[in-house]
Amino acid sequence: MINCNDNFSHVSVLAQELVLGLNLIKGGHYLDGTLGAGGHTELILSHNDTISMTVIDRDPIAIASTRERLPLSYLNRLNFWQGNFADFQGEENQFDGIIADLGVSSPQFDHPERGFSFRHDGELDMRMDQTQSLTAKQIVNHWKEKEIADIIYLYGEERLSRRIARKIVEKRPFQTTTELASVVALCYPPKARYGKIHPATRSFQALRIAVNQELDSLTKFLTVAPRWLKTEGRIGIISFHSLEDRIVKHQFRDSDLLTVITKKPITATEEEQQANARSRSAKLRIAQKV
Repeated sequence: MINCNDNFSHVSVLAQELVLGLNLIKGGHYLDGTLGAGGHTELILSHNDTISMTVIDRDPIAIASTRERLPLSYLNRLNFWQGNFADFQGEENQFDGIIADLGVSSPQFDHPERGFSFRHDGELDMRMDQTQSLTAKQIVNHWKEKEIADIIYLYGEERLSRRIARKIVEKRPFQTTTELASVVALCYPPKARYGKIHPATRSFQALRIAVNQELDSLTKFLTVAPRWLKTEGRIGIISFHSLEDRIVKHQFRDSDLLTVITKKPITATEEEQQANARSRSAKLRIAQKV
């Protein structure tokens, strides 16, 4: 288990674009649904000293790290809530703005104990909230072949999903991330195993989404969050893959309470993409309460 004294640093993507898009006001109350390392929250609080925030994260380590890192002048204006943002019980017209930066933060990827990445040899865990029972290890070692194939296809958009699921069932049980990644790579032709994108990338994404029920949580959150906004309050969501972005786009467009501000998603500048590779796939969409 990682403790909160470990380095939980992370470069927030599209930070200036998100903050500018919120139209921050003095004395405003804002919600950060995915605190992470607290970069977006810190930037919002620094805008002026009358802003207060409620911040949410499924990972207690992220919350503990932010408590330790931020100065008291910021902490006095923060209300922490640990859990899934889809389960938060907001109130009508509570917030002047809402943000969420979806996906996994860099510190979670960088700790082998969390099992999010095949770059490190670690347990097949992938839980954002480590109090929940379902892990990636349980899925790959105990789920039926068709169930594994379905999540890899639906959540990873992986065209070789059936072949990969068949190989996983044939070679299980698995204990570590590198064991699984090596078997997934064998399902690809030799020339495709050594490209810029590791062949296990989409399968690992699919497992992470399944373990944390990310898409269902996002849909639920975007269904209820507009009611928490005050009139003319804005919601900004940063997504990192097409499945998330599609949900955000449709939920914004179909909501009776929102008008879309960004007809096309905002993406990172060339400078940011060069400085932070993670920003290359980031898309920001903003909507406003009517």
